Amino acid sequence: MAMRFLSLKLVFLSFLVRFYVLEAAIKLPKNISIPAVIVFGDSVVDTGNNNNIETIVKVNFPPYGKDFMGGKPTGRFSDGKVPSDLIAEELGIKELLPAYFDPTLKAEDLLTGVNFASGGAGFDPITSDLVSVLSLSDQLEMFKDYIKKLEAIIGHEKTSKILSDSLYILVAGSNDIINTYFGTPFRKSTYDVSSYSDLLVGYASTFVQELYGLGARRIGVFGLPPLGCLPSQRTLKGGAERKCIDIYNEVSQIFNNKLYDEIESINARYSMARVTYMDIYTLPLDLIHNPHKYGFGISNMGCCGTGTIEVAFLCKYTCSDVSEYVFWDSFHLTEKAYRILVHQILKKSINTFICGKSLC
Repeated sequence: MAMRFLSLKLVFLSFLVRFYVLEAAIKLPKNISIPAVIVFGDSVVDTGNNNNIETIVKVNFPPYGKDFMGGKPTGRFSDGKVPSDLIAEELGIKELLPAYFDPTLKAEDLLTGVNFASGGAGFDPITSDLVSVLSLSDQLEMFKDYIKKLEAIIGHEKTSKILSDSLYILVAGSNDIINTYFGTPFRKSTYDVSSYSDLLVGYASTFVQELYGLGARRIGVFGLPPLGCLPSQRTLKGGAERKCIDIYNEVSQIFNNKLYDEIESINARYSMARVTYMDIYTLPLDLIHNPHKYGFGISNMGCCGTGTIEVAFLCKYTCSDVSEYVFWDSFHLTEKAYRILVHQILKKSINTFICGKSLC
């Protein structure tokens, strides 16, 4: 018993040392801390959970990870780090956010946050079922398991404190629109764009409220990007000139407006909630239309393969200079582009996570 107590103390001390060593790029208000980052969602933020499940949606092979530490493919859907890592890094918490299913995950990793995201997932349960990945319901069950493990390490009181002070990120919706709604007959035969957006927002709202019930307070929900400007969609629907598809971008905006309103409603109903809508439409659209302004040369295709359609196992080779590209493959951004995006959205939203709409 004494040895177990000593071991747990060492784990907690290790957490404290790591928390204060990494310098944060985003400055928090005085006397405020964010001890951990906890992420749910899809391939934009998955750091390797899909490596350990039976699905075709995997990227734990080259050329993915070519610019990651040591050029190692880890299951991240980019050339390097993804937003979940970069958020933890920007807040000075840790360099990488490990996947919950990572077999090398240590007890001390739990104290500073983990990642439950699964590439291919969506708000709509059908979306995850189509490609046999972890649904948001699955991810929530994993989070409940995580809470039990955390309580075993540091006890109920400290666990409650970490849960309430941590930053939660939810990223989903793109697969629902691109793959499920426009790619299959399962929903389009029953719902128009507006009503399907309502369905997705309903799922998102339920998930956020369930998180709140488990102790989460600071929750960031990503909107949809300009889906019509993804290289894959430009290739499939943009004609010979591969133009952005206006209707897809309009769908993103319809969903985003509904999501924003629902988040406002949640905050009004729960006085302790600090749920924040995170705009990933405006800046990515500017990156795509004005790449040179941000230090890029190419924004209408990815670095991977021909850059027009390849993603996951279709990616066999890469461009010569990834730093010129906004997109890594036909769906996901490069680490360089993600860095710009993450820094700007965190800078814009950090005070809302802490103080709501009041001034910090």
